[in-house]
Amino acid sequence: MTDDHTNAANKSPKQAGSNASKAPASPNSASAASKPVTPESQVKKIDIVIAGVTYPIYCPIHEQEELLSAVSYINNYALDLRREAPSLSQENLLVLCCLNLYEKIHANQRSEEDRLQQDKQSEALLNKIMKDAQSIL
Repeated sequence: MTDDHTNAANKSPKQAGSNASKAPASPNSASAASKPVTPESQVKKIDIVIAGVTYPIYCPIHEQEELLSAVSYINNYALDLRREAPSLSQENLLVLCCLNLYEKIHANQRSEEDRLQQDKQSEALLNKIMKDAQSIL
């Protein structure tokens, strides 16, 4: 996803072609009449709305569904914050939203690390119990 589509459009054909993924070969690909797939044709402009403000975003077509899902989540989160603090400017609302979402992500990462550590401890304890049980038998 990018909001700076003009960079891709302003590249010379040689530059744009060097960074673009190539389209799969087709029987007609050798034909001079076939139209090459360019990065611009794989990107779509989508107007997203977060907390009542519309933002134009250029998004790869294959990422559109994920973008819309993210926008829905972030918009709902921002609207919840707006209800709690209606006097916040849009900019401050979005900064607060970003900070809170980062905090959630960081907490989830810590939880995952804790879970992995507990799994290792459980496995070590289970191995010790099995080893002790075998020595008794």
